[in-house]
Amino acid sequence: IVNTAFIVTSSGVVVIDTGPSRRYGEALRKAIAATTDKPVIQVLLTHHHPDHVLGNQAFADVPIGALAETTELMRQHGDALAENMYRLVGDWMRGTEVLLPNQALSAGTLNLGGHPLRLIALKGHTGADLAIFDELTGVLFAGDIVFYQRALTTPNTPGLDVWLADLEQLQALPWNQLVPGHGPVASDAVDTAV
Repeated sequence: IVNTAFIVTSSGVVVIDTGPSRRYGEALRKAIAATTDKPVIQVLLTHHHPDHVLGNQAFADVPIGALAETTELMRQHGDALAENMYRLVGDWMRGTEVLLPNQALSAGTLNLGGHPLRLIALKGHTGADLAIFDELTGVLFAGDIVFYQRALTTPNTPGLDVWLADLEQLQALPWNQLVPGHGPVASDAVDTAV
C-alpha cells in the first residue's frame, strides 16, 4: 500500500522511493520505461522503512539519495526490517537485499531537469524524514509524514508534537497536490484529513 512516484524531467526521471522489494523496484522500472524513454537519473528516499527502500537494487546504476541519518538507520536496522518483510510476504521478497543510499542529501533545493525540488528535512515519523516539493508543478511528496486512514504510531517516532510541527510546515507550502506515503493523492486540505 506504499506510494512510490516518479517525475519525468527534461534530463531524465527522478524516482521517489523504490518500494518494498527488488521485484517491486523492477516493476517500477518497467512502468517508467513504458511511460518515457528518458533514463532514470536520480532516486530520492523519504525514510528508511522497508516498504519505501527495499526496491533500491533495481536502481543500483543511478545515484540513490537520502538524508545521512536515513542511511545510518538503514545501516543499523535494514537487515532486520528486510527479514521482517520476508516473514510477512514470503516469496515476493525473493532476491531482495538492503542496498544503502550512495548520496547524502540535506535540506535545500536540488535542480534536476528544470524541476527545482525543495528537499525538506523533517523528523516526525522516524527522526530522519524527507519531503520533496516540486516547485515547478506544486506537487508535494510527503512520505510517511502524511498517512491516510492509518494509525500514526510507529517505533522510535520522536513524538506527536514533532510530527504535528512537521505537518504544519508541510501544510504551509503552496502545494496543489499532495502525495502521502500511504493513501490517495490529495488536492486540498480537506482531502488530507487523517
